Amino acid sequence: MVGNYTLETSNMFLFSGSQFMAVFLRVIFVTTLCLATTHVGAQHDPQRNATRHIVKGDYAKAEKELAKANAAESETKFVQMMLALEKDDLEQAEWLMREGVAAGLPVERLVAGPRSILKKLHAGVAYQELMKQHQPALLHGPMLGSVTDRAATVWLRTAKAADVSVRYREVGKKHLPGQTKVYRTRAAEDFTAAVRLNGLAPKTRYDYWIVVDGNESPVENAMLTTFPEENRAASFSVCFGGGAGFVPQWERMWDVIGGHQPHAMLMLGDNVYIDDPEHSETSHYCYYRRQSRPEWRRFTARTAMYSIYDDHDFGTNDCVPGAEIESPVWKRKVWRIFQQNWVNPAYGGGEAQPGCWYDFMIGDVHFIMLDGRYYRSRKPQPSMLGDVQKRWLLETLKRSSGTFKVIASPVPFTANIKPGSKDPWDGYADEREEIFQFLEKEKVDGVLLICADRHRTDLRVTKRSQGYDLFEFESSRLTNRHTHSVVKTPGLIWGYNNKCSFARMEFNTQLAVPEIRMEARSIDDELMHSYTLTLDQLKHR
Repeated sequence: MVGNYTLETSNMFLFSGSQFMAVFLRVIFVTTLCLATTHVGAQHDPQRNATRHIVKGDYAKAEKELAKANAAESETKFVQMMLALEKDDLEQAEWLMREGVAAGLPVERLVAGPRSILKKLHAGVAYQELMKQHQPALLHGPMLGSVTDRAATVWLRTAKAADVSVRYREVGKKHLPGQTKVYRTRAAEDFTAAVRLNGLAPKTRYDYWIVVDGNESPVENAMLTTFPEENRAASFSVCFGGGAGFVPQWERMWDVIGGHQPHAMLMLGDNVYIDDPEHSETSHYCYYRRQSRPEWRRFTARTAMYSIYDDHDFGTNDCVPGAEIESPVWKRKVWRIFQQNWVNPAYGGGEAQPGCWYDFMIGDVHFIMLDGRYYRSRKPQPSMLGDVQKRWLLETLKRSSGTFKVIASPVPFTANIKPGSKDPWDGYADEREEIFQFLEKEKVDGVLLICADRHRTDLRVTKRSQGYDLFEFESSRLTNRHTHSVVKTPGLIWGYNNKCSFARMEFNTQLAVPEIRMEARSIDDELMHSYTLTLDQLKHR
């Protein structure tokens, strides 16, 4: 075994010395790309680092990280509790549990896990006594997603295997609420369910209630809004961003974005910073702490969420996992955990072709979400998308009836946006040019590029000698500490990096000339920059 790759001994002797060395170096190259981790303060907070060390059994390193703890006291107590449990000190763990709860730790965290670590706590008397006072049937959620003009899905996680459903009623109505069919949460899906609501009316608000084992669970801010009628001109808003590292004092960002009541929120990667694809416990820790935050729960209970991953929530920093589906061996496991924690309309090509690409419509605007990691490869020719996804993308663009087509990438298309790096589309320039030339050959109008990855919010334009110039709106500092400087490329229109920020887009295709107003807003909801882009600017002549 070399890294994540097994070399069959029986086949080694079929290689010449030079052939074997070539294979060996290829294994080392790919494994290093996937597993090398860059330690930057924004991405790798001490509590997350300590969790990774605990899972690996490096307790001294975990203690060293916890000495640098920079999140809330309750979060530090929780990780210290996990460390005590792994060291078989139940008495200390129970004391830390009580201290954490007293400091504001949501009780749901103690139930959710990582369960493989917390099972010793769950068997103890102190935990069982605490649960007599707090019995959260609904651990996480609700989170809205997969919304259309006539349907929606509600994601949730329960404390244990349970029957769940959703009751719903149009806002302001007095009739008996409708109710979905009953779903069952199971350990195999990490006690999650995606409950589908059908038969809704377009552009309509609904109150809804979560039912767990026949009892309603209290939910703050629960209301869903269906999208405008598909393929009809409409006016609506969408927000997006990436770079959502866990910084407790900046979790208020979700309330700020929610205050705009966007029809949808697009999470474009680095939505949590895991950087440990080999250990599910680290993934669970990172997802659970975000999902337990009241700000996040208020936001997702009322906003349709759509997500793709990038390097930090799929592999490690700038990883290039290769084109193979099952190699490295952690790929499918990470993909499944991603599925369990989001509520997207689709996940690439499903079990046969895992990924996070998909598309959806809001009115007559077509959103096309890309997977920039699962099939990313340098050889034989550099490809970010892989053959299957690229073919899907081009076919989707060709048949699209959308007035605007919004292509969402986890990393920027714009050239030289990260000088010297091959991680953005600069590292896949031929594939980028193939996509751009396809737009020109097929005369695909109305394309706007959006992306994340760079820790700031900026707007740029790429000049094209054929077709029309391509605008790219980038935002990836939702809650990160770390900031990237605003790199001055020839097409820079404006950029902002002083505070955490998000991107807002207001679409109006009901106008004689449809337009998109693009805004860069700070975590304090200050309007820092804006730009109005018209359909006329995105048309072939």
